[in-house]
Amino acid sequence: MSTVVPRPDAAPSWCAGPYADALRTGRGPLFLRRPDGWLLPLDVERWCAAPDPADLSALRRCAGPVLDIGCGPGRLVAALAALGRRTLGIDVSEAAVRHTLELGGTALRRSVFETLPGEGRWGTALLMDGNIGIGGDPAALLARVAELLAPRGLLIAETAPVDIDERVRVHLDDGRGRADPDEVFPWARIGTPALLGYARAAGWQVADQWSADGRSFVALRRRDPREGAAGRAARGVPDPHRAHPAQHPAARQPRPVPASRPDRDTDHVRTAHHSADPANSAAVTSSHRVRNTPAGRVVDRS
Repeated sequence: MSTVVPRPDAAPSWCAGPYADALRTGRGPLFLRRPDGWLLPLDVERWCAAPDPADLSALRRCAGPVLDIGCGPGRLVAALAALGRRTLGIDVSEAAVRHTLELGGTALRRSVFETLPGEGRWGTALLMDGNIGIGGDPAALLARVAELLAPRGLLIAETAPVDIDERVRVHLDDGRGRADPDEVFPWARIGTPALLGYARAAGWQVADQWSADGRSFVALRRRDPREGAAGRAARGVPDPHRAHPAQHPAARQPRPVPASRPDRDTDHVRTAHHSADPANSAAVTSSHRVRNTPAGRVVDRS
């Protein structure tokens, strides 16, 4: 079932003003500005050009029908369409959608958090050009993309080229005083380590990660919800949540401990209990240990 939430990415700034003007002219300057004055340059010229080698390194990894989330002026949608691949771009900007259509692509003016065509059937979702920051909540965005993808579908995301995990509120600024500080919206900047952390916590599988022309990318695969115990049993795959007999406490037979010699003190035998890490679903085991020696052995101090 789709979880449709309000449109945190549909700030008025994306729909008109400096952004629309930049797409119409094909050039900047254009920035995301934080309240403290910090500026993040947006690469409008590259967005409005043909796909470059870094873009193509991502497009070559696409499989099945492709959903380009935050497609901007549509260079990737048009390139995939020219290759005969079924592709849909979505963007909250009317100017972006119009530009994509003019390039021969297919696009809708829609937020990723709204109801979309083909939910649960897309083979690949793209979050390029920093769009992993949409909505300012990467965990929520990953959950939404998981709803859109087919089982075992692929998410290809471009990350910040630095190790960062930042939530900010920003507005668009053209560097020439054309900005409305009241039109702020949430955004996020995350690098590859942070994205991998969010992805693993949400059950995504890391399929690939690479860099090209100074840009960083991650490919994540959605786990197949049908990969339950019945499906694994039918394919002869062991259930990772069930302990192997050799690891089960009941299957462990304690080794006999030799009696200590009457003229010497025996070392104190400690019992160390190892609780399972739920993420790895390993069985809880215990073992008799003497200091750092193998289990069940007594150290002779003579």
